[in-house]
Amino acid sequence: MSNKRVYTFGNGKAEGRSDMKNLLGGKGANLAEMNLIGVPVPAGFTITTDTCTEYNEMGREKMVGLLRSEVKEAMKKVEATMNMEFGSKDNPLLVSVRSGARVSMPGMMDTVLNLGMNDESVLAIAKKAGNDRFAWDSYRRFVQMYGDVVLGMKPESKEDIDPFEQIMDEVKEAKGVENDTDLDVDDLKDLVVKFKAAVKKVTGHDFPVDPWEQLWGAVAAVFDSWMNPRAIYYRQINQIPAEWGTAVNVQAMVFGNMGDNSGTGVAFTRDAATGENIFNGEYLINAQGEDVVAGVRTPQQITKEGSLRWAKLAKVSEEDRATKFPSLEEAMPLAYAELFDVQEKLENYFKDMQDLEFTIQDGKLWMLQTRNGKRTAAAMVKIAMDMLREGMIDEKTAVLRQEPNKLDELLHPVFDMDAMVKANVLATGLPASPGAATGQLVFHADEAGKFPVTILARIETSPEDLEGMDIARGILTARGGMTSHAAVVARGMGKCCVSGAGECKIDAKARTLAAGGMTFKEGDWISLNGSTGDIYEGKIATKDPELSGDFGEIMELADKFRKIDVRTNAETERDAKVAREFGAQGIGLCRTEHMFFEGERLVRMREMILSDDEAGRRIALDKLLPIQRQDFKDVLNTMIGFPVTIRLLDPPLHEFVPHEKENQESMAKEMGVSVDVIKKKVEDLHEFNPMLGHRGCRLGNTYPEITEMQARAILEAALELKAEGKPTFPEIMIPLVGTVKELKMQEKIVRDIADQVFKEKGDKVDYMVGTMIEIPRAALTADEIAEVAQFFSFGTNDLTQMTFGYSRDDAGKFLPVYLKQGILKNDPFQVLDQEGVGQLVHTGIERGRKTNPILKVGICGEHGGEPSSVEFCVKAGMNYVSCSPFRVPIARLAAAQASLR
Repeated sequence: MSNKRVYTFGNGKAEGRSDMKNLLGGKGANLAEMNLIGVPVPAGFTITTDTCTEYNEMGREKMVGLLRSEVKEAMKKVEATMNMEFGSKDNPLLVSVRSGARVSMPGMMDTVLNLGMNDESVLAIAKKAGNDRFAWDSYRRFVQMYGDVVLGMKPESKEDIDPFEQIMDEVKEAKGVENDTDLDVDDLKDLVVKFKAAVKKVTGHDFPVDPWEQLWGAVAAVFDSWMNPRAIYYRQINQIPAEWGTAVNVQAMVFGNMGDNSGTGVAFTRDAATGENIFNGEYLINAQGEDVVAGVRTPQQITKEGSLRWAKLAKVSEEDRATKFPSLEEAMPLAYAELFDVQEKLENYFKDMQDLEFTIQDGKLWMLQTRNGKRTAAAMVKIAMDMLREGMIDEKTAVLRQEPNKLDELLHPVFDMDAMVKANVLATGLPASPGAATGQLVFHADEAGKFPVTILARIETSPEDLEGMDIARGILTARGGMTSHAAVVARGMGKCCVSGAGECKIDAKARTLAAGGMTFKEGDWISLNGSTGDIYEGKIATKDPELSGDFGEIMELADKFRKIDVRTNAETERDAKVAREFGAQGIGLCRTEHMFFEGERLVRMREMILSDDEAGRRIALDKLLPIQRQDFKDVLNTMIGFPVTIRLLDPPLHEFVPHEKENQESMAKEMGVSVDVIKKKVEDLHEFNPMLGHRGCRLGNTYPEITEMQARAILEAALELKAEGKPTFPEIMIPLVGTVKELKMQEKIVRDIADQVFKEKGDKVDYMVGTMIEIPRAALTADEIAEVAQFFSFGTNDLTQMTFGYSRDDAGKFLPVYLKQGILKNDPFQVLDQEGVGQLVHTGIERGRKTNPILKVGICGEHGGEPSSVEFCVKAGMNYVSCSPFRVPIARLAAAQASLR
């Protein structure tokens, strides 16, 4: 850890730089860099992320002791730059205290504004500004925010009442006004008194008046917020390590609530939803920054062009738009012109789309933050390709700038246009995050999982709603703009979101949504178009998206740098075709058992199971042969020119027979036997631990006729395709091998059948015999197994189960607790455990290639489409990864990035 805990910036100078994000957090590092390149930034200082780690270990008192002298020296520099004094009665310096993690976590941690105010400083500020209302408005905001964030008065659940909001509502009702901007100075003074009384009532202590006591309380609160439930959840779903910690940024306040010549806003150098090269954003006149993102007031657009688009969507007349909702470009042309120049400078400097926060104080522009903006997948791809074409970045940067998991947003259905013809538009809001979503209405975030597919409807969202937003298919809010909490978080998640839908009357208590002259209750279906802002009645059909243009180009670039093949897991012609469209280079896992669970296939499989001897089993298998042959022909045909790995029957036979009485009676009737026969067979097949029982190669070695039938079906299908002029490359995979002798027995059966088939047909095809490495012993004895196997495919699903001793089907009972308590960093069934399971993989590859240098190696577990696991596979020297069809582009991109790194 660094011995220095505090870094200052201001007046064009800075002790930090943008490449110090690990230490200063993203906000602090970029504030320093903006100073160095001449952007107007209020002076301040950053307390490091390392200090957050120390704080979590030692607590507040020791942390204050360590920081006291450095912070006081840093505050002196800020005072000198701003020509004000922290704690002064005559010329007080007020500060903001904000979090700043290495990566953006919008709304997840706490902020305190206007810190340093008390009954004396408010008078000095009012006198200096010549604006009593501004001073008292700032004071009431500070008491409310400090009470919520530092003193713990924020409601813990939706049923609890926020005491400050209750007081505010009572004052506004008594005054007969709707907005806080309509309150006068006396009203604001009354609010301060009532807010302080509420603090004393709830906490038992007076509101702190000493600015230094206020500061230490706020710094501790920001550090504490790193471990609040919403921040922890956000880190988990975004795989952000808890040990990173957050920095704390203390910065001189500038005020957007000083009157009609002041304001505050959020802007993007390009459209965060579509990626278009359009400067855009929102602002509020006479407001502070939290007002914009909180969604409590619907903001105005920064550019005139954006304002015209917004008015059209919101159905606001041009007269009302120009007078009531003017753009910043129209209302404050000089400040807008400076802001436009600054955004251009920052994008050119950082060479990426920037998310900006700014305040205009009495006509003067101040920049409060710049960061690489969060964006949708469509925008991510378009911005990178546009910047590549503009010469701002090179091809490698364009590929590395993609977030593989975000591509998932582009790979799922959109509304079917034929279905849209009959769609009834209920209302139109703002297109906050593109995509299509249809689901059943819920009105509380903690009930987002109440139905299989839901739309979360809220007046506005808050950070406490994060988990529900993650679960819901789409998000609808009545208030807030394109930079509200709902909009920013939804775009980061890739969720469809419509915000600021003022035509919708949402009553969370009654659980109703009124729109378009209709009232919808909880559980009713509605649909959202996040690209247009339209809200529709009922359930609307969807279809697969078209993937071309920029997406196709970024995939071509990825393939240019990728050094590992990407295959798919598929056993149907339909899935295989989808995977090919997504660029799959073959099939890494065709699970043949999935071909036996319906229709005549299941009947024949059950006929084989009920047979008492080999002769009976062979009769049933002969009936299955042509079905299997066509199955394999269909799958092989989708991958002409590419290898197809076909796993022989893996699960225990009990999975093919019914266990419920009613279904057993149905099977008995279907098979022409008594129910007692079925019951006895089910009892005979019962196993105490079927995952470790009679399955895989054990099944093939005890019933070799099953292996014979499947091997014959595969090779005959390949020969039929060869006769049609279609080259195929079947790879026959033996599952669940633990000893080399098991593999030798199965390999001999396959080779003998191949000789028979080739002799019968007078032709032959190239094929391989290999095994799935899913038992730890197989990895440890891979040198012996590789003497027989031509390829290894690591089945990391079972390998993870057997290495950890966790049942994937039952681990959900304790894994969430393990993740929350930090026993595990990730769910090992989603993200490959590189320390344990990964060591077995390394060992298996190293020992296997020691005896078979040309051994082909791949992975076919669910990890084959997870970016960090793909990177591991690249480093481990595998030949390919295999994943589900819709993860193929993600794996292609992740593999390219791994090669570039």
